[in-house]
Amino acid sequence: MTIDERLEKLAERHEALAQTVELMAAEQREAARRNDERFAQLATAMTQLIEVVRRHEDRRDRLEGRT
Repeated sequence: MTIDERLEKLAERHEALAQTVELMAAEQREAARRNDERFAQLATAMTQLIEVVRRHEDRRDRLEGRT
């Protein structure tokens, strides 16, 4: 194998690696976006749950004459 053939092969491998890294970066960005959406949904659900618990505690306290 000549030096030119080796250089060509290295260039091909370099290009393939560069494309792989670009795909991995795109997949990582998409995963981060999905995680951000899930976290926002979880935060909303947690806020709603806390409010329901507070209402329940308030109602319980009223029924028990604590208020």
